[in-house]
Amino acid sequence: MSDAYYTLHIAGLERQLKRFPVSDSMDIAAFIFFGDVELTKACAEELLKKVPEFDYIVTPEAKSIPLAYEMSRQSGKKYIVARKGVKVYMDRPEKVTVHSITTQKEQTLYLGHEDGDLLDGKRVLLLDDVISTGDSLKALQQLVALFGANIVASAAPLSFLPAARTCACCGAAWGAAAFGCGWAGVS
Repeated sequence: MSDAYYTLHIAGLERQLKRFPVSDSMDIAAFIFFGDVELTKACAEELLKKVPEFDYIVTPEAKSIPLAYEMSRQSGKKYIVARKGVKVYMDRPEKVTVHSITTQKEQTLYLGHEDGDLLDGKRVLLLDDVISTGDSLKALQQLVALFGANIVASAAPLSFLPAARTCACCGAAWGAAAFGCGWAGVS
């Protein structure tokens, strides 16, 4: 484990993020909302200023749940969590598999029809805490597409993607501050 930290300035706040190696050539900074109410509220407020109108927020389990909750609370819109495992209450769950850079293994996201059917024809905001490779958002996009969702934007407070990458959802080139199909980030 590294003793190095990254100083992050975001949504008018400053945080010291511990860095962790994920390979010989790459570290990630631990950006975690759990327990940091001030950060969660500030990021939610800033993201809501930047995203288009939406009907539902969909987020993968687990680190982005506090942010989804706070954006839901501030906007009055429902949030839905794509789960990492099937739960007994899920009605005919659909699934999509993704490779996670933070867990360094394949993960499967599940969404049951009790939530997924609500998305049919609705304006959906995809939300994550951090975009490292774009693969989690791509999996989330594929999952909500199974239910007929109309994705209006993808959002996260942070993205570590190089400018040469392309949007997992629409194929458009990533930019320094924005990407593809309605990216919203916090500076």
